[in-house]
Amino acid sequence: MSEYAEDLTTLHARHGRYPQANTVEDFRRNLAAVHERIARACERVGRDPAEVRLLPVSKTFDEAHLRLAYAAGCRLLGENKVQEAQRKWEAMADLHDLQWSVIGHLQTNKAKQVARFASEFQALDSLRVAEVLDRRLRIEGRQMDVFVQVNTSGEASKYGLVPDDVAAFVQALPAFPALRVRGLMTLALFSADAARVRPCFVLLRELRDRLRASAPEGVSLQELSMGMSGDFEVAIEEGATVVRVGQAIFGARAMPDAYYWPTADAAPHQEATPSLATSH
Repeated sequence: MSEYAEDLTTLHARHGRYPQANTVEDFRRNLAAVHERIARACERVGRDPAEVRLLPVSKTFDEAHLRLAYAAGCRLLGENKVQEAQRKWEAMADLHDLQWSVIGHLQTNKAKQVARFASEFQALDSLRVAEVLDRRLRIEGRQMDVFVQVNTSGEASKYGLVPDDVAAFVQALPAFPALRVRGLMTLALFSADAARVRPCFVLLRELRDRLRASAPEGVSLQELSMGMSGDFEVAIEEGATVVRVGQAIFGARAMPDAYYWPTADAAPHQEATPSLATSH
């Protein structure tokens, strides 16, 4: 696909530090701006913007702000911490058409909670988690859309399957009928350099394309969830069908990303590596 028109440093400088959205009108304006960015990225590579689903990521923001986002039109919100997501789900149960996507690493002891409230899980990288989720979903009489998480950056600090293990993992998933496999997901390298970020997205797309023909019956690999507030245009250029955007909609978070999303070897108090390609 075409080269990105401007590097991520220029992109971030243009958008600046995202201001907090504190009114319904703020959210409507931010959502419109993100959809415009999606449309421009699609236009550059001849894609239909309708092919790209925007997943607003509401992690760390309080119920009041989530209700404003809902009033602005958001009906699916992404959360990465199970307890936080469940607390919000319970507090906002009056909004009957509001759905929840869990986008962070899941431990088996939290699967029961996720099976109760989430409509989507985007970080499946363990057959043990698949087994527990499937069992709990069948008890609840529910099904759930899932994405298989792939570590495309090669960083030991990140969760996700190594690319060479994805084919065998996908072949095992029909054993869990309550999980509706929709595609693959990745977290790209945190970098302001588009030339370093892009290969993560290319790798996921090419992996999906190789595996799609041999996917077991009932397993769909149509979707690619990749790209966040600082780099989703690059992801769209490389085939993203879902982009996970938080700060460009809700505003900048008060703490570094690593505080809210510790990686496999990072303690919650560590600061994220400085990057202009911000997380979610």
